[in-house]
Amino acid sequence: MSDIILSVKDLQVNYGGIEAVKGISFDVPAGQIVTLIGANGAGKSTTLKSVVGLVKPKSGSITFNGEELVGKETTSIVSKGITLVPEGRRVFADLTVLENIKIGAYLRKDDLKDDIAWVYDLFPRLKEREWQLAGTLSGGEQQMLAVARALMSRPKVIMMDEPSLGLAPLIVKGIFDIIKEINKQGVTVLLIEQNANMALKIADYAYVLETGRITLSGTGAELLSNDEVKKAYLGK
Repeated sequence: MSDIILSVKDLQVNYGGIEAVKGISFDVPAGQIVTLIGANGAGKSTTLKSVVGLVKPKSGSITFNGEELVGKETTSIVSKGITLVPEGRRVFADLTVLENIKIGAYLRKDDLKDDIAWVYDLFPRLKEREWQLAGTLSGGEQQMLAVARALMSRPKVIMMDEPSLGLAPLIVKGIFDIIKEINKQGVTVLLIEQNANMALKIADYAYVLETGRITLSGTGAELLSNDEVKKAYLGK
């Protein structure tokens, strides 16, 4: 097994009086694609937000390369090498594609030229629309832009929250191809998805989250062929 780059242990998160995440534990090995699947409200987004410091856990531990992240500021966590592509893309509509991309590198002081060339290589469509306002892009293009922006911080781990949400099937396939390519280039991926079929097909390892608890885990292939998963998430 690869070295564990990100480890979540006994994570518990409350929203008001509601226990959103109920003591979950999972590991993300370096260089792999790990996915969390589950219905809406299962606690998937809350988990990712806890990792980047946007939500404060009630208890538990989140370590990155052995270093505790709980209690650290989001900026500090991003500078260590973790980035989040949020659900709903959240691009800056009134800024150009290039300006959005550069915002992803806000913590960097070095030359961005090579990295901009790299993300344009991954997303040629963005290069074509470099000077277009982000708000005028299609949903699929905005998702590409959100991923490109996140990559500009040179993350060791990129976390993606529902990257296929609201996109046409053909565009979804393209987004998943890009996720595989990013991973092939050495970036570890933690993915949460309602499109369980696509997520499990590319995942090295997967966890099923139900009402704040992990109920199943295994390789992507194992969960794809699991009868409970087929029935609950794959419509079979």
